[in-house]
Order: sequence, then structure tokens, then C-alpha cells
Amino acid sequence: MKIYFAGSIRGGRDDVKLYAMIIKHLGKYGKVLTEHVADKNLEAIGEKNMSDKEIHDRDLDWLIQSDVIVAEVTAPSLGVGYEIRAAVERKKKVLCLYRPQEDKRLSAMINGGADVQIANYQQFDEATKIIDKFFVNYQSSTR
Repeated sequence: MKIYFAGSIRGGRDDVKLYAMIIKHLGKYGKVLTEHVADKNLEAIGEKNMSDKEIHDRDLDWLIQSDVIVAEVTAPSLGVGYEIRAAVERKKKVLCLYRPQEDKRLSAMINGGADVQIANYQQFDEATKIIDKFFVNYQSSTR
């Protein structure tokens, strides 16, 4: 199985350690095509050795190849929103993980979409249980 993980890069790198833990957990279910999202050396300016077009084309190709998309959507990111929309248009199963915060709300464009599964969590162990359930349901729906 090919998994596309989406998380903020240019929208902020505060959750990079969390992304690494999520990606490691996702590895139980298949190949994560976007492991670079958890690279602690990748700064908010993005990848320096590639043009924006090259990044767009590569990432869109990975998204098309993927079976499912898991996105951590706590940090607002235009790119992650774009990736979620692209996945929905291609009828991919999408799981969005979100940590609710008192002073912020999840974008209505994500939260209001019927074609994505939104799951709130606070701690990493909660996220792993959500991910596990998502993959059990996905695997049973593809049999």
C-alpha cells in the first residue's frame, strides 16, 4: 500500500516531531511516499534544491500513486488543503487528524467536506488508534 502523508511545511514546522512519529506509525501499513515532510532539517521555506513546479509535479504524482491520504491539519497550510482537494477529486480515502485548540478552529473547507474523515485527538497515542481504525476500515472496504 502507498500512503501519502500531508503536513505543513511552508505554513510552519512546529509539528515536525509529531509528523515523524505519525509517519513511522503509518509505515506499519505501507510505504509512506512523503517521508520528507518529517525531515527536521526541512525549514519553512521548503526544499531549496527544487523549483516550486518540480515540487508540485512530484508531490501530485505521489498523491496520484497513493492509495490513501493521511493529513495532519492542525497547522493551517495552503498546500495541505490543496493536496486534500486533489485527493478528494481522485476519489482517494482521506483521513485528517486535528488537535482542537481554544483560540483556533479547523478550516470550514476541510471540516465541512463530506468526502474526508476528520478525527480530533490530543495525544499521539490517540492519533495512532484513529489511524489503526482508519486502516482496518479501509482494508475491509477494499476486499
